[in-house]
Amino acid sequence: MNTVGRTAPDAAAPITVRALAVEGAFEFTPRVHRDERGIFTSPLQGEEFARAVGHSMPVVQTNHNRSARGVLRGVHFTTTPPGQAKYVHCARGRAMDFVVDLRLGSPTFGVWDTVEMDTESFHSIYLPVGVGHAFLALEDDTVMSYLVSSPYRPGLEQSLDPFDPVLALPWPEGLARTLSKRDAHAVGLAEARELGMLPRYEDCLAVTAGYA
Repeated sequence: MNTVGRTAPDAAAPITVRALAVEGAFEFTPRVHRDERGIFTSPLQGEEFARAVGHSMPVVQTNHNRSARGVLRGVHFTTTPPGQAKYVHCARGRAMDFVVDLRLGSPTFGVWDTVEMDTESFHSIYLPVGVGHAFLALEDDTVMSYLVSSPYRPGLEQSLDPFDPVLALPWPEGLARTLSKRDAHAVGLAEARELGMLPRYEDCLAVTAGYA
């Protein structure tokens, strides 16, 4: 469930930070400089990130995807250990982005939050290890950019049903959605728990402790 309201960004700050409803997840909104040439902004600012989150994030790989309007990707997460933290922003188009706490034992287990991403605000999201991620492209040619803390390993990538009634993510009505076969046939939260797929909160914290 979404329990955190939005506060107005501080125009004087290089980047504004908002804690999300999922413990350890944050939204970052950078200052955007506009003139007759276009815009300049810095979606990730390392010092401000570490000050807000309490540690840095190792970046070992960058991921980039482009999606047509209505493409839904997620809910995705990585087996922990090794786990994977993510820093995500929208480089083109517009998307409805979700963070979902899948960490067994977390104080916010099962809680979600959502941020609309676009190239006007350049909202970015940090997802700590063990937190699930999903987004819905709201425009054609929506480009999402990821910085991740571990390399892609297909055998460790997991998926949950984005329409699981237990999670009850509020996808917008009236938009035809396109999913991969994997996501369309993914299990729900309860079944994932029974199958031992979900990460343990203490394991996620142990991985993150190595980032400090």
